[in-house]
Amino acid sequence: MANIKKVTFLKADWFVGLLVALVFLFGANSDLIQSLERKAYDLGVRASARAPSDKIAIIAIDDESIANLGRWPWPREVQGMLLDILASGHAKVIGHTALFSEPQIDSGLDYVNKIGAFLENSSLKQSNPAEWEQVNAILQEALSHLDNDKKLAESMAKANAVLLGMLFELGEPQGKPDSPLPDYVLKNSLVNVKDGAGGALPILTNGAQVPIPILGAQALAIGHLNVTPDVDGGIRTEPLVLSYFDQYYPSLSLMLAAKSLNLDPKDIQVDLGQSVKVGNLNIVTDPMLRMHTYFYNDHEGKPAFQVDSFYDVLTGKIPPEKYRDKIVLIGATAAGVGALQVTPISAGMPPVLTLAHSISSILKQDFFVVPSWAFWAEKGIFIVIALYLIVLLPRLSASIGAVVTGILFVALLVSHFVLMTAQALWLQLMLPATLLLVGHLLLTTKRFLVTEKGKIKSDADSAESNRMLGLAFQGQGQLDMAFDKFRKVAIDDSLMDVLYNLGLDFERKRQFNKAESVFKYMSDYNPKFRDLEQRLNQAKAMSETVILGGASGKSNASTMVLDRAGMSKPMLGRYEIEKELGKGAMGVVYLGKDPKISRVVAIKTMNLSQEFDADELEDVKARFFREAETAGRLNHPNIVTMYDAGEEHDLAYIAMEFLKGKDLVPYTKRDNLLPLPKVLSIVARVADALGYAHSLHVVHRDIKPANIMYDTESDTVKVTDFGIARITDSSKTKTGMVLGTPSYMSPEQLAGTKIEGQSDLFSLGASLYQMVCGKLPFEGDSMAQLMFRIANEPHADILTIRPDVPSCVAEIVNKALAKKVTDRYQTGQEMAEAIRRCAATLH
Repeated sequence: MANIKKVTFLKADWFVGLLVALVFLFGANSDLIQSLERKAYDLGVRASARAPSDKIAIIAIDDESIANLGRWPWPREVQGMLLDILASGHAKVIGHTALFSEPQIDSGLDYVNKIGAFLENSSLKQSNPAEWEQVNAILQEALSHLDNDKKLAESMAKANAVLLGMLFELGEPQGKPDSPLPDYVLKNSLVNVKDGAGGALPILTNGAQVPIPILGAQALAIGHLNVTPDVDGGIRTEPLVLSYFDQYYPSLSLMLAAKSLNLDPKDIQVDLGQSVKVGNLNIVTDPMLRMHTYFYNDHEGKPAFQVDSFYDVLTGKIPPEKYRDKIVLIGATAAGVGALQVTPISAGMPPVLTLAHSISSILKQDFFVVPSWAFWAEKGIFIVIALYLIVLLPRLSASIGAVVTGILFVALLVSHFVLMTAQALWLQLMLPATLLLVGHLLLTTKRFLVTEKGKIKSDADSAESNRMLGLAFQGQGQLDMAFDKFRKVAIDDSLMDVLYNLGLDFERKRQFNKAESVFKYMSDYNPKFRDLEQRLNQAKAMSETVILGGASGKSNASTMVLDRAGMSKPMLGRYEIEKELGKGAMGVVYLGKDPKISRVVAIKTMNLSQEFDADELEDVKARFFREAETAGRLNHPNIVTMYDAGEEHDLAYIAMEFLKGKDLVPYTKRDNLLPLPKVLSIVARVADALGYAHSLHVVHRDIKPANIMYDTESDTVKVTDFGIARITDSSKTKTGMVLGTPSYMSPEQLAGTKIEGQSDLFSLGASLYQMVCGKLPFEGDSMAQLMFRIANEPHADILTIRPDVPSCVAEIVNKALAKKVTDRYQTGQEMAEAIRRCAATLH
């Protein structure tokens, strides 16, 4: 039991969330996470937009200058000449990024010095002093021309605005320095230093590489050029102050900014671990006194700082007045001269440009700040995300969890960018953002794997159940549901047999499009199964053909479907369709067979969806089945027995007793009339049938010769289509056909009033009239005229058409066709008795 609890504990979602949070917590300072933080920082820098200082100008030792002046390093005399030009243009301060830590010795200068030493000790000075003085003057002139360091120093002294750089060796000092730094360096140390909380110190150094004395002594100030790359090698900060044993030295950028404001090192205040103040400019730093430099993006295709060629300035192409009151920076940008630096806005930025960005950040206060509360804010956000993964996410559904995670992730990114671009604040939010994404992914993956494992097991357990359910639905004729269940079972050879039989069942029901779907599904697994290819093509062709019972007699497509070779016998409900018997006003009549009891039936179909509007279709269907049920209760020797009624995709059908013979329509023609005794015998039996139906409150509504079947061989009479006319209350169908035949309708039926059995007897009287004389009792040139005459005018006297008709027959006809219901026969039996009495007088 304990082992089960242990396994459950390890599999819990909250435990996975806790585990991920702990991993990220301990890996917060890893190179990977810190690199992500820096990449996000770079994006924030690039997304912000600020204008750089217009007081900074750059003179580049570029490829053009090297091409014209020769390989670097050039004679320092040339650089002195540039300083003279800038001094004439009244540049505010000049910063030179080249290290002058070694003297530049011309090879000729060494020989001149040797000659001078030889001359000094020679006898010429004693023997011929005048000649010695002349030779010595020439040597001194040569010496002055060859001493480039002296010439550069003279130019620096003349300008009195040049700042030089030096480099410190980073590392914690172990003792005292071998020797003190020169006075020209010591005068740049910062003395106004305030101890910070927690004993914070700037970056420690234990060695220095300083300019040579002749140049350092003429420098206005000296600042360090050290940089501190991040974990990914990028330069994002400027160490404003470095610690050299017990002394503090500023960066060249800080000194240039200070001198441009006419400030000295003593005017720079250092608050260890917090900030550096230059005059009224307060620069907030990190605990190691590093400033997060703002790197200015190019604007409208123009660089943030204008860079001029050293050669162009030297040759006068650019006037020195351009640099009046400017901070002029001199440095290398040529390929192969110095190492390029990776910054947030460039993968290869010359150090002199990096220096320009740092000076502008100081002067314009554009640096980024890590606020004092950043640590607690970052940890708080991390805890919130961790709690979300541990507590909340396991309780959310997959979709809601994805939405909440997305909102949190976007909130973190937006916060990062808004703080950087609008407030110049940097919070390290990539750790919680990465935790959020990785944690969500792991939990989602875990859920998916667990769910998938359960699904595989469930599918395996339910495959047989789905197969059995499918077979059950198929046996009940619910083929769509059967197909749905079969598709949930992994298809194999045994299922192919089941699906093949299902496709045949769809064929029998004339649902060829669904048969096509089944066969196509099978074809994806094994297209060579039995005659599947032929079946599929046949079903595809047939799905484009009018289905069984369609088009209300306008096409013989349904007959062609029945005669199609290779097709299994179609099914309608439980009946197999053998052949078409004929077409009626609303559908097709088929010869069918009930395969269970081998009963032969006639199936009358009605495509209600084609004949009636959608808004009345449901009412029509309900009325149809109600009337079919009522008619199905009729049991009389002269009424066709109704066995069944049903519907299959809007095709209503009635299965009824199959009769030999045909209807009486052929016997209404004057040249094919039946003998009068036979007519009276038939009509009397129909009257009996109607009397029986009326006694059960069933009214036929459409009595006419076409609805009376007669077999001459067996002398059998049957009334058909009980209740069919009732399904629409004699309303019109979409095709405009009036259900019920107007020529035989009673006046009250045409008027739309409630009708009783006497209406059927009126229709039977009209049928008797036509079968006796071969003409209808009422005729008109139009439907309206016909209906008017039935309702208002008496029928033509039958004796005027056939004078030999016995008077008793005429009397029966006249009474049956009376306008008033009360003047007609009141029951079918009454009319049948009158007919039989009349028939008896004929013998």
